[in-house]
Amino acid sequence: MYIQPQMNLRPDYHPDLTVVLLGTGSPRAFYGRAKPGAAVLAGDKTFLVDCGGSTVDQLIKAGIMPQRISDVLFTHHHYDHNGGFFDLFITSWRTHITAEHVFEGRSVPMQVYGPETTKTIIGKMRESFEFDVNLRISYNLSDEAGSLIEYTECNEGVIYDKDGIRITAFEVDHRPVYPAIAYKFEYNGKTVVISGDTIPVANTEKHAAGADLLVHEAYNKSWLDALIRQYPKHGKALSNPAKYHTTTLEAAGIAQRAGVKHLLLTHHIPAPVANKAAEEAYIEGMAGIYAGPITVGRDLMVFELK
Repeated sequence: MYIQPQMNLRPDYHPDLTVVLLGTGSPRAFYGRAKPGAAVLAGDKTFLVDCGGSTVDQLIKAGIMPQRISDVLFTHHHYDHNGGFFDLFITSWRTHITAEHVFEGRSVPMQVYGPETTKTIIGKMRESFEFDVNLRISYNLSDEAGSLIEYTECNEGVIYDKDGIRITAFEVDHRPVYPAIAYKFEYNGKTVVISGDTIPVANTEKHAAGADLLVHEAYNKSWLDALIRQYPKHGKALSNPAKYHTTTLEAAGIAQRAGVKHLLLTHHIPAPVANKAAEEAYIEGMAGIYAGPITVGRDLMVFELK
């Protein structure tokens, strides 16, 4: 008889605001770096911020069963931030049964939040699921309510305010992708800001002022410049990140001016090897700008704000 390996499940209730990095990569594939995504746990809610490829696998590795996800928040609609949505939508809707556990599938509509382009883009993705969805309802008898999506489109303002959890969306600048937004989570006296993809903007400093944790995208300019010199034929493609992303040193400046308590870097370009020496080289010069702790995010890192 096949016995599924025991899963190390995270508890269903989190008294402390908790962030789990699911993916810390970028559009280019790097070993050990899934596409961008983070789970934010507060009380009995689990929110997913962005949904890149491998999101379902990363959730399971993190001990978060996909069936717990009924709220997905998109920062913008580059494929590395939404490419895993089909898998998550269907998987979270299906009941998962093992010898030890029954994880009931989502029986309520998926709540999807994002900038004003979200319903158009994710709606088209949902249309492409229709053949599969109809079979799940008619043949597998999945709950029909779980096949639906309810949208909240908001570039700036409070999008969620229940049970002591408050989530605010605010605009950032990732042009030519427009609109692009970031999210501020507040729960139990703690605050987390997740930047999404952006160049440095005053709006991030405004909303991250005094935050306990700022999760900010970053690229290492000197590393990228070295690649451009090494591969001049690909100079345009390699130099594009500088047009709509934030350098490590710029991220340090944002954190210092906002007075955040902890800076966590993600969406690494180029991605450092996950060891101390590479990560120290990646953040070289940041400590001279930002006085607080800096963490180079790795996939499946967990941050509990007590």
